[in-house]
Amino acid sequence: MIPQDTILQQHLLGTTRRQFFQQSLAGSSELARSAMATSLLGGIALSTLEKRSFASASEVKAQLPQAPVGKAVGKASAQNSKKGHFPAKAKNVIYLHMAGSPPHLDLFDYKPELVKRTDQPCPDSYLKGRRFAFTSGVPKLLGTPQKFARYGQSGRWVSAAFPKLAKLVDDLTFIYSMNSDQFNHAPAELLLFTGSAQFGRPSMGSWLTYGLGSLSDNLPGFIVLVSSGSNPSAGNSNWSSGFLPSVYQGVQCRSQGEPVLFVTDPVGMNRSQRRLTLDALKELNEIQAAEMHHPETETRIAQYELAFRMQTAVPEVMDIRHEPQSVQDRYGAVPGQPKFANNCLLARRLIERGVRFVQLHDWGWDFHGTNPSEDIRDGLIKKCSESDRAVSALITDLKQRGMLDETLVIWSGEFGRTPFREGRTAKSKILGRDHHPHCFTMFMAGGGLKPGISIGDSALLAFVIVPV
Repeated sequence: MIPQDTILQQHLLGTTRRQFFQQSLAGSSELARSAMATSLLGGIALSTLEKRSFASASEVKAQLPQAPVGKAVGKASAQNSKKGHFPAKAKNVIYLHMAGSPPHLDLFDYKPELVKRTDQPCPDSYLKGRRFAFTSGVPKLLGTPQKFARYGQSGRWVSAAFPKLAKLVDDLTFIYSMNSDQFNHAPAELLLFTGSAQFGRPSMGSWLTYGLGSLSDNLPGFIVLVSSGSNPSAGNSNWSSGFLPSVYQGVQCRSQGEPVLFVTDPVGMNRSQRRLTLDALKELNEIQAAEMHHPETETRIAQYELAFRMQTAVPEVMDIRHEPQSVQDRYGAVPGQPKFANNCLLARRLIERGVRFVQLHDWGWDFHGTNPSEDIRDGLIKKCSESDRAVSALITDLKQRGMLDETLVIWSGEFGRTPFREGRTAKSKILGRDHHPHCFTMFMAGGGLKPGISIGDSALLAFVIVPV
């Protein structure tokens, strides 16, 4: 037999807050239940009043916009009563995550002084109090082996690894002062996408769709695409809804094979039969929702309905063969292959159809130098070639279609790479860098940002950011 305390624990774990209050008052009369509920909830409210201060009614009223005669002030109007310095333009986001973290010092953050001091021992003051994933002792400084040049009216430094993107620097906004407090991939990714290095928090895409909803009736508001043969280190926690209803989690689509697993009708069932089945399930779920008031039941109803609509929408939007060959060639896309270039083209197609947040993860940017593909010379050039072509095509495509102003494109890793040689490969002929959370670079485009500018800077040898 199962112990009684185990049964009680399982019951409590499955009890919602609403059920707790209902069951706590179940043995009393209607009048007594009302009085008990008022007393209980009133006590909770009073305990919070002691810890918070509230504006007076006149102060609140003064901050609200005055409604025209005969019209009510809506919820959105009240919430957006204070205008920012600039009008909000971004309606969609495309986040390009280079999983593993690219070597920013060999791509965008040019440090001539570091080049001059290559192979010199790192000053002790730069190492004191800092932790690195695979390096101990006193490593050797390592300037970039890549050739850099200035581009555009903004004069941004870009390495030869990104020749196409270099021509678009005046459309980009660079941030050179990014930093993290995590030096391993999974916690750094969690911190980047959820704001916490611990599991369980909602991702930024989930928060965005929770707050703004979706612009499409037939597609999820938050879609994830993965390339280069591996999920990111933190896995689907990077697009988790955390404690929010699961309807707001990212839906991972595949760029090869069936876009979404199990979304098609089972063998022997046509669409009409599927509709009858879903209607029956909806009725059962609605009965449970009325009794249990559990948010996940409502989520289940919504997900079944969305999946039914996705059956026709997803195959069309995920088939890049509908794009002209010239567009496919511009991205470097090849239909049917799980390529980053395909995913960049898919991101534009998804945004066009109302998807709010598209998150791309491309594996293979962990340049430790443990094998030739991780060499920051030829290995980096090879890895960047597809990304350079696809990202440049994406930004250009969005701009030509008039979509860039309303679409925020973000490119980053989860942290940076060290200004010295990685400890394990210090004596190797292959050049690599260790994880470096204290300083890295990212760039953004569109979404109402001011193009061609830079924000922040790294110090002379790029160990830390320059304080503002």
